[in-house]
Amino acid sequence: MSYQVFARKYRPRTFADVLGQDHVVRTLRNAIEQGRLAHAYLFVGPRGTGKTSTARIFAKALNNPGGPAIDFDPDHPELVEIAEGRSLDVLEIDGASNNGVEQVRQLRDTVQYAPAKSRFKIYYIDEVHMLSNAAFNALLKTLEEPPAHVKFIFATTEPNKILPTIISRCQRFDLRPIPTPIIAEQLLHIAREENVSLAEPAAWAIAKGADGGMRDAQSMLDQLVAFCGETISEEDVQHIFGFTSGETIARLVTALFKKDPSLLLNLLNELSAAGKNLSQLLQELIGTLRALLIQKIDAQADREGLSREIWDQLTALTAPTPTDRLLAIIDLLSSAEAGMRWAANKQLHLELALIRSVQALDEIRITDVITALEKGGLTDEPAPFLSPPAQKAPSAPAPSPEPEPEPVPEAKNEPEPAEKIEQEPETGEPAATPEPSPAPEPARATDSAPPAPPEEPSVQAPQEETEPKPATPKTQSKSTAGALGALDRLMEEAVEEREDEPEPEPKAPATKKEAAPATPAEKAPPSPPADDFHKDPLIQDAIEIFKGKLRA
Repeated sequence: MSYQVFARKYRPRTFADVLGQDHVVRTLRNAIEQGRLAHAYLFVGPRGTGKTSTARIFAKALNNPGGPAIDFDPDHPELVEIAEGRSLDVLEIDGASNNGVEQVRQLRDTVQYAPAKSRFKIYYIDEVHMLSNAAFNALLKTLEEPPAHVKFIFATTEPNKILPTIISRCQRFDLRPIPTPIIAEQLLHIAREENVSLAEPAAWAIAKGADGGMRDAQSMLDQLVAFCGETISEEDVQHIFGFTSGETIARLVTALFKKDPSLLLNLLNELSAAGKNLSQLLQELIGTLRALLIQKIDAQADREGLSREIWDQLTALTAPTPTDRLLAIIDLLSSAEAGMRWAANKQLHLELALIRSVQALDEIRITDVITALEKGGLTDEPAPFLSPPAQKAPSAPAPSPEPEPEPVPEAKNEPEPAEKIEQEPETGEPAATPEPSPAPEPARATDSAPPAPPEEPSVQAPQEETEPKPATPKTQSKSTAGALGALDRLMEEAVEEREDEPEPEPKAPATKKEAAPATPAEKAPPSPPADDFHKDPLIQDAIEIFKGKLRA
């Protein structure tokens, strides 16, 4: 007898042999027991998960010589023919090779014939998604209302390529990737049956490399037996398939959580130089981090094939790390894994992902600040933060009271231009010196008629004074000073004659409000002195010098 590979030799023969697909097996067993058999079934799942094996087991259960049964003898001649693909009533069709409408029309014509010796005539179409749209449309009517003795079983890895009208006419079963522990246990079982010494870490390494496919794992074990003989170690698995040991993964995790990017990059360079598969390395690193994350929730979580000693070291190392940080790191590495599939420089993507992971452990987020404040940082700190605003508050409105003294300049001594003019040529226009002479102002407040004439000439005089200065600056200044001095004396004498009481001097700002009651209109009659004042020769000289006019 010729040699059979492990994938064919240890193919499941009964429902009990199907591993990792309990939900599918239970549904099919119950359907057989209850007699609730559909006319079409669709098995969907990745490679090596048992689609074809489950379809053959189901066909053997339906065509059992004693009637449909879940517990049948797989060694019965008729059932052996089904398992070997020699049965006339169970037809296996390759959808990739028979994907035309002509093949489907032939199938539709043969459906009408009764089975040769079995209860049902079963059509099993593998990779059914390879059929053309015309072939699918030709199959629709037959698939919807087939004869009672006909059953259809379809299998595919890409259900999205099948027409929805086909899927709606079938019962769909999704086969899942087989868990790693189940694959590892099956490999150890095969090794015992073959008298091969397979180390448990080696079985775990093969199972993780199979990526959920039992057939892939069995093929890898067959290759290892051919390479190593009767003894297989973890180092042999790593050497042949480029896998990474648990110790190496533990070193990477340790460098990551110790925030040592230099050590991480050095380890990565060593593994790349040794020919390790970087994509597989990243998958194993993500799997280990995932196991550590789950361990924070469930202490009995799977150890991902790591030894107890290494596992305890990693759990102690990652214990202080919050769960959200672990989630962020896994998210970063998963994004890098997706980018590495089509990247030309995979090592660059992995290096960047590891550096970002170290930075993610160091970054301070708002949740960390809030947690630190909630631990006691809010009890004593508010006082210094609240006191500065109280001190700065009066400083802002401080400039506002400054405009209050502005009304003081409003009481400008407008009737005193004569004194200012006297001093301007001597001191170079000191405007602030004539302020101590507010005496004439109350005189004009009380006597409205006499003070009015000198106001306008005095205001106009400084505007026109600029013109005569360049002609005779020195002579005019002396003459004007003498004339103005005499004019001042005459004005003071006139004020003394008109008013015997010098009360208005201390009450300069209040004269505006008290003008009406304090000085009634009875004191206005001194009109004759106004005429005498106008005829005074000194006044006339002053008018000529300043070119002014007196208005009554």
